[in-house]
Amino acid sequence: MFNLSIVTPEKIFYEGEISSLIAPGIEGYLGILSNHAPLITAIVPGKVTLTDKNQTEIEMAVAHGFLEVSHNHATLLTDSAETLSEIDISRAKNAYERAISRLREAGDVDILRARMALERAKNRLYLAGKEPKE
Repeated sequence: MFNLSIVTPEKIFYEGEISSLIAPGIEGYLGILSNHAPLITAIVPGKVTLTDKNQTEIEMAVAHGFLEVSHNHATLLTDSAETLSEIDISRAKNAYERAISRLREAGDVDILRARMALERAKNRLYLAGKEPKE
């Protein structure tokens, strides 16, 4: 067992003792167990799966951020996190359409922001089982 804190700008999203963590790193998904070697890595939009101390699996969508593992404690700092049941499909679809529109009209300054918004929206729709139109 080890401790996990998932923190967004708005709140501490999750804090507790877990037995495993799977998170979307920049080079693929990472599996973390207790006594993991120290690690700091960027996180990309994707699905986080954790198994709590009662062996209950919890899945959530996360946005960009960072994961640090040290001394049997993992901290995931992310722009946003929500359990799959909390995903508002209508809101995610609207965000997806807005991001596509911004990318078509974006100047150089706005392109990164629009791409990040698109990645977040696509991830939320995918994890909610509502694959976005391409």
